[in-house]
Amino acid sequence: MRDNERGRLRRRQQQRRKSTQRMRRTKRSAVWSHFTLVNDNDAKCTICGSILKYNKSTTSLNYHLSTSHSAVLQTASGTQPTIAMALGRRVCDSTKAEGITQRICNMVTTDMLPINVVEGQGFQELIKYVEPGYNIPSRTTITTRLEASYAKKKTELRTQLATANMALTTDCWTSLTTESYITVTCHYIEPDWRVKSAVLLTESITVRHTADNLADKLNQAVETWGLAGRVVACVHDNARNIVSANSPTRVNWHSVPCFAHTLQLAINDGFTTYINRVIIAASRLVQHFNHSSLANIALKAKQQQMQLPSHKLIQSCKTRWNSVSEMFNRLTEQRWAVSAVLSDRTVTKLSDARTLELRDEYWQLMEDVAPVLETLKCATTVMSAETEVSVSDTYPITFSLINVHLKTDEEDTSKVGEFKSRVCTSLSERMKIASDDLMSTPPMIATMLDPRHKHLGFLTPPRRVTAHAKLLEVLAETEAEAECKSATSADAIGGQQELVGGRAVPVQAAGLQRRSAYALLMGENYTTRSTNDVEKEVDSFLKDPPPLLDSSPTTWWKVNEGRFPRLANLARKYLAIPGTSVPSERVFSAAGLTVNRLRTRLTPDHVDLLIFLNKNR
Repeated sequence: MRDNERGRLRRRQQQRRKSTQRMRRTKRSAVWSHFTLVNDNDAKCTICGSILKYNKSTTSLNYHLSTSHSAVLQTASGTQPTIAMALGRRVCDSTKAEGITQRICNMVTTDMLPINVVEGQGFQELIKYVEPGYNIPSRTTITTRLEASYAKKKTELRTQLATANMALTTDCWTSLTTESYITVTCHYIEPDWRVKSAVLLTESITVRHTADNLADKLNQAVETWGLAGRVVACVHDNARNIVSANSPTRVNWHSVPCFAHTLQLAINDGFTTYINRVIIAASRLVQHFNHSSLANIALKAKQQQMQLPSHKLIQSCKTRWNSVSEMFNRLTEQRWAVSAVLSDRTVTKLSDARTLELRDEYWQLMEDVAPVLETLKCATTVMSAETEVSVSDTYPITFSLINVHLKTDEEDTSKVGEFKSRVCTSLSERMKIASDDLMSTPPMIATMLDPRHKHLGFLTPPRRVTAHAKLLEVLAETEAEAECKSATSADAIGGQQELVGGRAVPVQAAGLQRRSAYALLMGENYTTRSTNDVEKEVDSFLKDPPPLLDSSPTTWWKVNEGRFPRLANLARKYLAIPGTSVPSERVFSAAGLTVNRLRTRLTPDHVDLLIFLNKNR
């Protein structure tokens, strides 16, 4: 027992001796002026009270002092601390600061944020936490930078549009703050056959939306961007003022109505039949669930109980395309869950249920008309593509709808047949498919230049012959215009001189001497093309096997441009036309989100700046 007690005592004395020695060694470092040992593995900072791990090394303790309390160390050493050291934070160098500022500008334009976001308290607290050494720029600084980016991007875009033929789309919009805007977008095909688009302007309109005022805005945009003589067509909706603004007496390009808008007008004509009653009743039912939180909660419970998708009901809107189709499909999907909620007296009153419950014939009509509405929705979606050629699909889709999908079938009910007939008649009239001028419209010319549709199988043989003759006529006119431009260019350099045989002669005369020498060697008609070359090229193009419907016409032309050079130039001109004015409407969707969300008034210049930089990245 005594030996055990003596051994324990001896071990305790050895531990105390080792601890004392270690403390003496550690105290040799200057960091111990600001740290004390809490135990063998932890040290406490006497300045801020932080507890740090200590494992016989003062590296972590030194790092803590240099990063968090550098000013204290500098004062103790007698040297003057820097501003960053005095503030106890790391320095944000100029390169990193510039990068942060640029990304703030990108954030504003990408997310369409108000420029004064940099003045917000939350934003400033975030930046101070992420990068304490960064000086947040003012609203004026951000505005100046965005204006510089705007000017630079406009210069770059002007260079890209210097020689291309293009089409425009335009639309007008009024914000919740009653400010009216017009936007103009351009669309063109690059030499490598990529379809490109850009926003030219989004300007406030302070005058009445008359045809003359709208035409002035369009002509002003064309002149500002130097596009005079190179605009093929302008795509717009069917409003009377914009249609009149694009008439030949006011502008120098073709007027092309938006196909999607035209189709929706025809569909709305079809909704004036018995289906309108179903739309009203269905809208009233959906509105009840959208405005009653109790009914909405009960619907979710019934969906889970019946193992139905947890989908919300969709309300139709007159200004939103295909919304009736979406509302019918969703109601049909949730029919039994909706009926169960209406039958539950703890949720729905008997009087409300009698008003809201749909008749069985209404449910049946929604199911019967769904395939037709889905087909019309598909046509709208296909034609609204921005990055692919769409205008050449206008008449193939129109004739397909009229001759196939809207043709009354024996299996159709009387109400569905009435709807089909009304839409078919309205679409035929609005698209003017029986007009003698049909073959001269830009969409039809684009259809003939699309290798997928060049055979024009949807037309009767006589009209097919007329269409191909029109293509030859347009191609001949284009060749004549090109020759006229070449002659004008030759006249422009006629006054210049060149040394030939040791004497100065006009450049044009020198060229004639060289050409006469080539003609003597090769023959006068060596480079002279036959007047039938255009017809041969068109005939060869029409006889070439068409590609698959799912293929891209621009990809086909990229491969075959060398075989049909004249037609390729014409195709690049007409296939650039969008089939709809959706590009302009999408711009206003972004503008509306920005202006209406802020609840404050953005200046028109800032709206144009943000949209331009956002859409032309």
